[in-house]
Amino acid sequence: MRILVYNIRYATGTGPAFHLPVPGAGYLRSNRQALEDITDFIRREDPDIVGLVEVDTGSMRSGMINQVEYIATALGHYSTYECKYGLDSLSALMPIVRKQANAILAAPRMHGQRFHYFDTGMKRLIIELELEHAVVFLVHLSLKYRTRQEQLRTLHDLVRACTKPVILAGDFNTFFGEDEMFLFREATHLRSANATSLKTYPSHQPRMELDFILYSEGLAVVDFRIPQLRYSDHLPLICDFRLTD
Repeated sequence: MRILVYNIRYATGTGPAFHLPVPGAGYLRSNRQALEDITDFIRREDPDIVGLVEVDTGSMRSGMINQVEYIATALGHYSTYECKYGLDSLSALMPIVRKQANAILAAPRMHGQRFHYFDTGMKRLIIELELEHAVVFLVHLSLKYRTRQEQLRTLHDLVRACTKPVILAGDFNTFFGEDEMFLFREATHLRSANATSLKTYPSHQPRMELDFILYSEGLAVVDFRIPQLRYSDHLPLICDFRLTD
């Protein structure tokens, strides 16, 4: 089973133009070429599961294009997605922001999907996808250290409650990298597919390990790669797994 995880920054692109005329202005502009490049890259990799962080599901920024459905249609995958803010959050009512989501795309028919929400933080969505032999969680954690630790406690409880092998992936915003994840991984018995702690952010000169693919017993890594692409400010992660039980 191949899983690909990618924070695509709403397919807004990268480079100096992203910060013109003011820093961060690119967040308000669509970049159709970036979306096509990301889609072509994912298609070439032919993953079974795709975890997408920071996708636009049809705001004015993306030209009303639902990026999840655009990519899923190109791949022939099934998809599930939701706004990454809590259902009772004011952010979920704001233009553009309410269309900011996370998504899982899957080649096999989905066995079951659920949305969970953290009790703390602005980004609260947890997507759970149950497959025949494994459970996949996709997350985008808080920028604040204390809030991230509270969110990790919630993830600990979800992971420990699973009776199937677990894959936990996404953008963890762990500015201290593997050191910040150590106690969580010890408590959940999860391993990192990125065994040598390769950096994932920023894509033009990676200095921090913000993105992870973690896995439990019952799974083994066959291959792990971080393609050096600049379609987003994050680098994508690709991991091939096999069942061991």
